[in-house]
Amino acid sequence: MIKRRQLLQISAGLLISQALGLRAEASASPTLRLIQRAIPSSGELLPVMGMGTSGTFDTEGDPASLATLQEVLQAFFDGGGTVIDSSPMYGNSESRVGDVLRALPQRPKLFAATKVWTTGRQPGIAQMEESARRMNVERFDLIAVHNLQDWQTHLETLKNWKAEGKVRYIGITTSHGRDHDEFLQVMRTQPLDFVQFSYNIEDRAAERELLPVAAERGIATMINRPYQRGALFTRSRGKELPALAAELDCSSWGQFYLKYILGHPAVTCIIPATASVRHMVDNMRANFGRLPDARQRAEMLRLFEQL
Repeated sequence: MIKRRQLLQISAGLLISQALGLRAEASASPTLRLIQRAIPSSGELLPVMGMGTSGTFDTEGDPASLATLQEVLQAFFDGGGTVIDSSPMYGNSESRVGDVLRALPQRPKLFAATKVWTTGRQPGIAQMEESARRMNVERFDLIAVHNLQDWQTHLETLKNWKAEGKVRYIGITTSHGRDHDEFLQVMRTQPLDFVQFSYNIEDRAAERELLPVAAERGIATMINRPYQRGALFTRSRGKELPALAAELDCSSWGQFYLKYILGHPAVTCIIPATASVRHMVDNMRANFGRLPDARQRAEMLRLFEQL
C-alpha cells in the first residue's frame, strides 16, 4: 500500500507536470503500487527508480541550468525517487546535485551514492571527503569503486569506513562491457553490498553471470545505461506501443524498456540520467504499477526484436 506521504508526493508531481504543460498521465498515479526492492545485505527497501547524473548534471552552475536541474530533481522526488548516483568522473555533477539540494525548501528523503575514482589510499580518502562536500551530504549511503580503479586499495578503506559508520554500503561499478571477468572475481570474493553495471533489453550480457552471481551472493544491483544510450528509442521511434504495455501500466516506450529490466528479480534499482523534466516524469512512472512475469518478459523481448 502507498503511504499518505507518498500519495502527497505523487499528487505534487502531478500538479508540477500539469503546470509544465505535460500530459497528466505521465505523472505517477496514486492508484498504482510503488515498487520497492530490498537491499539483500540489510533488508532496507529502495524505490526501484533512481537517478544517474553522468553528463546531465555536468553544467557550469549558471542560474538557467540550475533552475532546470531543480525542476528535474523535484520531479524525481515527487515521483517517489530517493537514489541519486554520481561520481567524481562526471565533471561538475556532484557539485550541481549539492547546489540543487541546498536550494530545495525542504530536504527530501535521499539515498546518496557516489564513487571513488583515483589511485592510492590517501587520494581516495581525499576524493571521497570532497565528494561529500560537493554533494552536500554528511554521510554517503553508498560509495563504490568506479570501474574497478585500484579496487583493492579503496575497498580496504571502504570496509573500514563501513565498520566505523562513515558509509552505510560499499560496492564496485563498471560502465561498460569490459572487465566482467575481474568484476565477477571481486563479486565472488569480496563482501559487497552493491554492484553497478549496464543492462537493458538489447544488451543482456548481464543475464549470463552478473545478475545470477549477484543473486547468489546477496548483492544489490544498480543498473546503468537502461536505454543503451538512447539507441533503444531509435528502434521504437514512431512505432505503436504494444497492447502488452497496458498490462504493465506503461504509457511510453521508455517505461516499457524500464519495466523489462525490473522484471528480472535480481535487479534492485535503475539509474537513468536525464536533464529533461518531461523525461524524468516519464521515467518515474515506471516506479509504480505492475511488473512483467517470465512469460511477459519473453513477449516483450519478442516484440522488441521485431521493431
